[in-house]
Amino acid sequence: MRTVNMHEAKTHLSRLVDQAAKGEPFVIARAGKPLVKVVAIEETKPVVKRIGFMAGEVKIPDDFKAFAREEIEEMFNGKPE
Repeated sequence: MRTVNMHEAKTHLSRLVDQAAKGEPFVIARAGKPLVKVVAIEETKPVVKRIGFMAGEVKIPDDFKAFAREEIEEMFNGKPE
């Protein structure tokens, strides 16, 4: 792996980054001491949300709309007298 000093990296940054993006990583050093390694970022596929991905795995009861109906009506209308 190629090592470049800080001055060379500043002078030729664009060219060095292009090379790293093509798969040729390099190390930037100061006074001969390695500081950072520049490598290309691996491309990742975006996460696609799928509609209906759990189809058939969740059971909804037939009386779902009636679930807690009395309590909900009391919250909105108050208790019947």
